[in-house]
Amino acid sequence: MKAVGYYKSLPINKPDSLVDMEVPEPQSSGNDLLVQVKAISVNPVDTKLRKRITPPESQSNVPGFDAPEVVVKTGSQASLFKPGDPVCLAGQSNWPGSNAEFQLVDERIAGRKPDSLTHSQAAALPLTAATAYELLFDRIDILRDSR
Repeated sequence: MKAVGYYKSLPINKPDSLVDMEVPEPQSSGNDLLVQVKAISVNPVDTKLRKRITPPESQSNVPGFDAPEVVVKTGSQASLFKPGDPVCLAGQSNWPGSNAEFQLVDERIAGRKPDSLTHSQAAALPLTAATAYELLFDRIDILRDSR
């Protein structure tokens, strides 16, 4: 499958800092969903991880966290979604990212894509929404009882 990734962590102004590549299509098992990526976004964490993480020799890294996707296949233990369901998610740094045609995700970190959002709009939602939530409820404790 087609993907955009890198073989070595390089400054972004270098020609090989991100390259088009062919990588094997992932296979779903357990709680995994094999999803078709419909749009992507770029977040500060994507650029930071690309700068810090160099894959092992002759291997690649496919970055990307946020993506709206459509479920293609489910693993044997997956029960929350079925093929054809639209989902969106903020991925995991230890799995290949969303800058590819297909991606594996654990169904427990996916949510249904809101019907009111386009794929492009949904790509901007997961990580920024999680960050805002953590700021409001974990950091400044907005629900604190002030009585």
